[in-house]
Amino acid sequence: MGKGKLAKFADMAENPLVVECPYAVLQKEGFQLKGNWHKEFFHNDNPIVLELGCGRGEYTVGLAGLYPHKNFIGIDIKGARMWTGAQDALHKGMKNVAFLRTQIEFIEHFFAPGEVSEIWCTFSDPQMKKATKRLTSTYFMQRYRQFLTDKGLVHLKTDSNFLFTYTEEMLKANTLLTEVCTRNLYNESGEDTLEARSFQTYYEGMWRDRGIDIKYLRFRLPQEGALSEPEVEIPLDEYRSYNRSKRSGKDTSK
Repeated sequence: MGKGKLAKFADMAENPLVVECPYAVLQKEGFQLKGNWHKEFFHNDNPIVLELGCGRGEYTVGLAGLYPHKNFIGIDIKGARMWTGAQDALHKGMKNVAFLRTQIEFIEHFFAPGEVSEIWCTFSDPQMKKATKRLTSTYFMQRYRQFLTDKGLVHLKTDSNFLFTYTEEMLKANTLLTEVCTRNLYNESGEDTLEARSFQTYYEGMWRDRGIDIKYLRFRLPQEGALSEPEVEIPLDEYRSYNRSKRSGKDTSK
């Protein structure tokens, strides 16, 4: 039997790798680590990389193990899921891992300008009904600009054809520099996709077993320039994704 939620939340409260800041405190006092992550948490000057919607945190921990010269912060609001990665990193004695429990909509309140070098969006919900909820929308790009270094990297790794296509169109509409774009990541063998191929989550393996290709985009986000949403119609995904609600109104159970 798995550990109960209350016990997990108790563990999270005692885990030195986990950072939480209630919204009421955030509004009144601000976030103490904002601008101080290098000095007060990681105690080094290595680049900071965020994983947005980290879920169980296995990707954050996996990349941190492979790239010790970078600091990784997994961000999610669901603490019971995040517990898995947080406990794993703690037991391994990892010094380049942190977990921040918050809603991603508030993310700009937790980091100072230029404090973050890279952002990973790994298998986030494609949010097909509302563009502003997509982690690669211009709505979020404006937030990322508030703390990402100029021309900092944004990675998208997804099973969703809808989200991948939407992001491609967003990049085209805003003439943003795309470094890597592939609809079949594991058919690639070059150095430019090595980091994206270097760690595979449990559910990622299950998607691949279903015959679903993993897509990957890497692009740079400049500080300057207006951003506009793409005006295109994109076909909806027609399948169920693990641990998510049905993605379209079509019956795909047959």
